[in-house]
Amino acid sequence: MTAREAREAREAEEARRAGTASAARTAVLVVGALASVVAMAGPAGAADAVGAGTDPGHGYRMRTDARFAPPGAFVPPTAVTYDTGLVRAGSWIEVGQRSERRGRTTVTLHVTGLKPGHRYGAHVHRKPCGTDPAAAGGHYQHRPSKDPADVNADNEVWLDFTADAHGEGGARAHHDWNFRRGEAASVMLHSEPGSSGARVACFTVPFGWATT
Repeated sequence: MTAREAREAREAEEARRAGTASAARTAVLVVGALASVVAMAGPAGAADAVGAGTDPGHGYRMRTDARFAPPGAFVPPTAVTYDTGLVRAGSWIEVGQRSERRGRTTVTLHVTGLKPGHRYGAHVHRKPCGTDPAAAGGHYQHRPSKDPADVNADNEVWLDFTADAHGEGGARAHHDWNFRRGEAASVMLHSEPGSSGARVACFTVPFGWATT
């Protein structure tokens, strides 16, 4: 082998080694990025609950938030949008609850990134959200009933609101009763206020209860 051939062989080997190292670094970066996404999203799918729990002295307090994503998102979301025209992907929702031991309950709702000026309906539903809007079941009712007259803001938790010029809105509902254990699981946004609007987005919420 001539000196020139030996030099070319060494350069080729160095290039091969450099390429292998670069590919390895790229693979590590990709794996690291995926791990970061999963870590940030968490097992609940990009939701964050703060202060959830039963306090013997104060009842139950909770606040949780998430960003909406379509049902087919890579990480299954806890906040699902079924109509991106009214609730775009990336819109934000926060729900809070405070229940006292003697039965009084307050539920709060805050949203951003929605359609400016639109009037939305919102209610607490009985089951967690799913890829199908129907998965959340019906409205939570303090007095379970099949009578249409009992579908009202006194017997249920209604959080209707109108998004402002920036797409932000909120509502608060007060009741003198607590949720029953395991029977309230989500907040559903509807296309219009009241009880008949289409289901446009859903947020699975860890609602709790407080013993009397």
